[in-house]
Amino acid sequence: MSDTRRRVKVYTLNEDRQWDDRGTGHVSSSYVERLKGMSLLVRAESDGSLLLESKINPNTAYQKQQADTLIVWSEAENYDLALSFQEKAGCDEIWEKICQVQGKDPSVEVTQDLIESEEEHIEEMPETSPLIDLPTCELNKLEEIADLVTSVLSSPIRREKLALALENEGYIKKLLQLFQVCENLENTEGLHHLYEIIRGILFLNKATLFEVMFSDECIMDVVGCLEYDPSLAQPKRHREFLTKTAKFKEVIPITDSELRQKIHQTYRVQYIQDIILPTPSVFEENFLSTLTSFIFFNKVEIVSMLQMDCVWIPVAIVSKWITINHTHHLHNVLNASPGMDDLQVRSAATDIFSYLVEFSPSMVREFVMQEAQQSDDDILLINVVIEQMICDTDPELGGAVQLMGLLRTLIDPENMLATANKTEKSEFLNFFYNHCMHVLTAPLLANTSEDKCEKGTKYFHFLSPPFKAVLFGSADPGISWECAYGKSCYWKFKLFIFLADNYQTAQLLALILELLTFCVEHHTYHIKNYIMNKDLLRRVLVLMNSKHTFLALCALRFMRRIIGLKDEFYNRYITKGNLFEPVINALLDNGTRYNLLNSAVIELFEFIRVEDIKSLIAHIVENFYNALESIEYVQTFKGLKTKYEQEKDRQSQKLNSVPSILRSNRFRRDARALEEDEEMWFNEDEEEEGEAVVPPVEKSKQEDDFPDSYEKFMETKK
Repeated sequence: MSDTRRRVKVYTLNEDRQWDDRGTGHVSSSYVERLKGMSLLVRAESDGSLLLESKINPNTAYQKQQADTLIVWSEAENYDLALSFQEKAGCDEIWEKICQVQGKDPSVEVTQDLIESEEEHIEEMPETSPLIDLPTCELNKLEEIADLVTSVLSSPIRREKLALALENEGYIKKLLQLFQVCENLENTEGLHHLYEIIRGILFLNKATLFEVMFSDECIMDVVGCLEYDPSLAQPKRHREFLTKTAKFKEVIPITDSELRQKIHQTYRVQYIQDIILPTPSVFEENFLSTLTSFIFFNKVEIVSMLQMDCVWIPVAIVSKWITINHTHHLHNVLNASPGMDDLQVRSAATDIFSYLVEFSPSMVREFVMQEAQQSDDDILLINVVIEQMICDTDPELGGAVQLMGLLRTLIDPENMLATANKTEKSEFLNFFYNHCMHVLTAPLLANTSEDKCEKGTKYFHFLSPPFKAVLFGSADPGISWECAYGKSCYWKFKLFIFLADNYQTAQLLALILELLTFCVEHHTYHIKNYIMNKDLLRRVLVLMNSKHTFLALCALRFMRRIIGLKDEFYNRYITKGNLFEPVINALLDNGTRYNLLNSAVIELFEFIRVEDIKSLIAHIVENFYNALESIEYVQTFKGLKTKYEQEKDRQSQKLNSVPSILRSNRFRRDARALEEDEEMWFNEDEEEEGEAVVPPVEKSKQEDDFPDSYEKFMETKK
């Protein structure tokens, strides 16, 4: 689990019934001998000191609150505790541990039946002190109000109190009246304070406040406040865009005024979330979860209102009218539309598909798996979607980005169902990797193709011995040089080059890599099998040579996620294939430039050092240290060498502790055996280099022809 998921704030209730912040740290659960049981431990992120050590008592009532990011309990009559989690996933894991100790179902929100006094106390925890006193809503108080709103965001309890105060006093409408006054007076300082206030109120994450802010009466003033970001030299013109530029187009006639208003509201709120609000930091990611839910349930309500208003919806597709009286029938539209030339039809079909995926990804997955039993891979819905992503004619790939997001939702195990009779995750992922993955990776494999290069081009990257170089470009069948093993070695190379390095292709490959990186994080077995069967990481690392830095960084991020798993299967694959070389070449070619690529490469090696991944450390030091030892502006590589030498010393001490007769006869291999192993490694043919170390996936009938598929997509695009 990542550190951010385990990150918590510890609160205790003081004598004045106020919640005191005891510090921020990382929580874990483990058996504590002194307490004779499973316990919750929180260590401070600043110095590792122990902030909390609390035994999970089988009879203590634990309660989950605050949209599943807060756990509250009492350890004694006057000693109450709360853990506020940065991420819901971390809260869920600790909650499962608590429920496991108490023998409870993790779906409950309270683990024990509370006696009346306890129930009143826990339920009223946010109100253990009076509501926050709001300053009077006046121009000269705006700075004070902004400071107040900003100060409560770090405390779940104070956020709750402020939200109640704002709701009870009708405060938001008064603030928006001040906004109009400030704008009329061109009071820039006041407008900047209002930006901070309205942004902070959004981060309170309260649906009741959203209902007020996003009403017809208020929403444009809310947008207006958010135009005056103090960090910008000039205010944005979001209201001008929403009222003059954005046009409402009716795919079908809409006569219900309430439905029309709900569509307008949803579009504007989505605009606020996606365009106006800055990307939340890691500390703010949970602050807008209710806003996301607000948008989602608005969309659900729109679909329900459409179903009530229009039992039969006629949709014109290339002069053919298809009658739709059930959501499932929309698949017919999607199967027909994405390949059509009419941009409006394709756009409408993509929007419909988007709503379907958001509304019920399981329904879409069930459909495509049924479809696979009756159709060829070429016309499977997901493959048609991938084809549209690859063939997007927009220079900025706007449509491709949207479709990639939908694909990501469909292959995300987090929203897949598991029942007693079947597991959607295993069934769908087997389908996806057997029928669709080769289509997704076709552009990547085709653009890092083997043995394709302009005649006569030769360029090599040779590092300090022992050499295990990857050759880019064309060359004679064998190249010889004196290597570290003291003999002349003839190497057989797999030649990989990056064929197309234009901006649009680079953008497309970056999108594909982003999706593959997501697969590495969430699909474990299936993607590992695919990577090793296809020698995919080697092909990805060819993109480190791209002139587009963002693409080189995507390739590096893919490798970083693989190494982050600390899986020895992957580690052996990387070392055996000498896959660090393109990364180190990129670092050396970057020279003394201190840029994002430099930082990302250094971070990769620093992770290996900190996590003490011994097999990778040994490989890096033994093969590349001579080329890296001159890098002294960070201590990463010297640190790797130190770790390597320490491990060698440990192994030497272990060996010395073995009786000499065993050491000489059983544990020592002679030089000839080692030399034979090296020869076997050197003489492996190209097929063996890509050999899988896990059972292979079922081979698709289309898989061997991925370049043909890609060329066909390109013809469609032309």
